[in-house]
Amino acid sequence: MLDLTGKNALVTGIANNRSIAWGIAQQLHKAGANLGITYLPDDKGKLEKKVAELVEPLQPSLFVPCDVQNDEQVEAAFATVREKWGRLDVLIHCLAFANRDDLSGNFSDVSREGFNLALDVSAYSLVQLCRAAKPLMTEGGSVVTLTYLGGVRVVPNYNVMGIAKAALEMNVRYLAAELGPQNIRVNAISAGPIRTLASSAVGGILDMIHHVEEVAPLRRTVTQTEVGNAAAFLCSDLSTGITGQVLYVDAGYEIMGM
Repeated sequence: MLDLTGKNALVTGIANNRSIAWGIAQQLHKAGANLGITYLPDDKGKLEKKVAELVEPLQPSLFVPCDVQNDEQVEAAFATVREKWGRLDVLIHCLAFANRDDLSGNFSDVSREGFNLALDVSAYSLVQLCRAAKPLMTEGGSVVTLTYLGGVRVVPNYNVMGIAKAALEMNVRYLAAELGPQNIRVNAISAGPIRTLASSAVGGILDMIHHVEEVAPLRRTVTQTEVGNAAAFLCSDLSTGITGQVLYVDAGYEIMGM
């Protein structure tokens, strides 16, 4: 029943085979979507090569650089989408960054520069990408972003990223309200802690995972594939009545009080 055949899906945020974005891309491909992949360019091209080799089995028809702190590069990426595809149906936003020093210690010690950086990359980028995607979603569409419980509750060593995720979740609601009349849906998935390149910057990530395994109703954490399955559902016609929501894919941990 879950069929994305004929859908053009642009996936951001793949860094390696542990990325949640990688799990999402795999499940979108499995459901029949035509994939486009963005990567964060670097001077030596190492990340481009790594991501290209990883996604090769998915046979993406687009592979473009996209640094969300570079407006011209974002515009160029979506210009390529328009030129090659003509239409965009799915946008996957898996982008977040904060300085490692701003994820530990006293939250009040975060610098203005660090605060702005985290909010820019992790939250504003969703607004930026939706603005670019909106004119290409001529037949409606689905936008899915990734958030975390640290955006609504205090989580040790999450600090400024928690503020960024809170902003991201409010962005989801405002964007859903704005884009709904164009039949564009915007939702977020709040995934449980998973060992990824991004989460490795969070101090005590293994302790967090073990805690979830002990406390969550399912007595485990989740996998990239499970998050990918949820994303595929939100991108499919099975979820056409859902927008502006945060879907928890965390083995039920969010419901627990202690």
